[in-house]
Amino acid sequence: MQLGFHGAVGTVTGSKFLVESEGTRVLVDCGLFQGLKQLRLRNWSPPPFDARRLDAVLLSHAHIDHSGYLPALVRAGFEGPVYCTPATRALCRILLPDSGRIQEEDAAYANRKRFSKHDPALPLYGERDAELALQQLVSVEFERELALGALHARFLPAGHILGAASVALRGATGTLLFSGDLGRTDDVLMPPPVPPPDADWIAMESTYGDRSHPEGDPVEAIASVLRDTLKRGGVLLVPSFAVGRAQALLVCLHRAFEKGLAPRVPVFVNSPMATDVSALYAEFRDAVRVAPEEIAPIGQLAHFVRSVEESRSLVSLRDPHVVISASGMATGGRVLHHLRALAPDPRNTILLPGFQAVGTRGADLAAGADSIKIHGELVPVRAKVVQLGLLSAHADREDLCAWLASAPREPRELFLVHGEPAAADALRRTLKARLRREPRIPEYGEVVTLGAASAGPGA
Repeated sequence: MQLGFHGAVGTVTGSKFLVESEGTRVLVDCGLFQGLKQLRLRNWSPPPFDARRLDAVLLSHAHIDHSGYLPALVRAGFEGPVYCTPATRALCRILLPDSGRIQEEDAAYANRKRFSKHDPALPLYGERDAELALQQLVSVEFERELALGALHARFLPAGHILGAASVALRGATGTLLFSGDLGRTDDVLMPPPVPPPDADWIAMESTYGDRSHPEGDPVEAIASVLRDTLKRGGVLLVPSFAVGRAQALLVCLHRAFEKGLAPRVPVFVNSPMATDVSALYAEFRDAVRVAPEEIAPIGQLAHFVRSVEESRSLVSLRDPHVVISASGMATGGRVLHHLRALAPDPRNTILLPGFQAVGTRGADLAAGADSIKIHGELVPVRAKVVQLGLLSAHADREDLCAWLASAPREPRELFLVHGEPAAADALRRTLKARLRREPRIPEYGEVVTLGAASAGPGA
């Protein structure tokens, strides 16, 4: 069995792992690279493998850094099935067309304003490309074994977001387990991941491998930020992922208002995608840990903004309110227009409710940047910037170690993926003291023959 690392190494984005066994070729995850320009440029290069020769794609979950390259893969010639859990399929039907639409809108805006170096600026793919890719999605229930030629696959609950899974692949030489993105033990919305099954090799995420989540009640923390903002007569802007994070924020705001921890103010969700995703929590209510009586407030608390016209009028609104808008790292989407309008005003607050990847505007804001570039122009940042780790949907260092320790036995080899270099290396050092073998941090493009000496970089 061979394992190729073609994304989510040295970074938290672009998740792609090619598994080959006795003529069967399966791609686990098919994500977009985000953040630093040199990473984003990889999206425009041909895939480092022949898309036409893939037998199948297995998606761990629907986040764009795990699913967002699918339309480009299909356009490159992939014609096989894309297997995922039912909730992941439902989410992809929302996320992928939205991703294509945002890219088309951003390209059109760049062409109107003429700030792109490309003439004309083009999207990586459009909404139609995404719709075509969706036709290849096939839903598979958790724990059901799936025969893929020489490999057998299973999806196991991973917490994190609706439908998120760890992916176990069993071949003639052993079992390879991909953790996917693991959720927290104390997540607001999702139950914790199940313990890992017996596996010979594990590729485990390391997003928060260098830190522990801060202790505290996210409801009280968000209420405190909102109270502080309202005292200044400002607006609270929350760049948020449309899946999971936006819904957790709504639950926390609902609880804060119900408990009288902060004055009730209008709450706007300016993301058509987050609007549609919120409705799925009622459809998949058995998959979340929120009580049934709290599912309805997720959709009732906020005013969901759909039209471009309403979005534009919201940007000019100055009365105290809360805006939740995608994207979560401020890499694109409607949140950019809010940032442009609100960042220069010191009365306002920009709340970053989770991890911000290197190279994103969110990371620049978290680092205290006095200006950020939006649509080719520098926008001053005078608003107060607050970063909270209490709503992260990722397992932290202790959660990761506990998940691995709950495995029936120690794997023959452990690969640390999906982490910035510092986080992955910190987790490597932590686990080195606990395991008989030192975890390995692969390089981009590296191909490993499992059960034998590794090959060098290359496809």
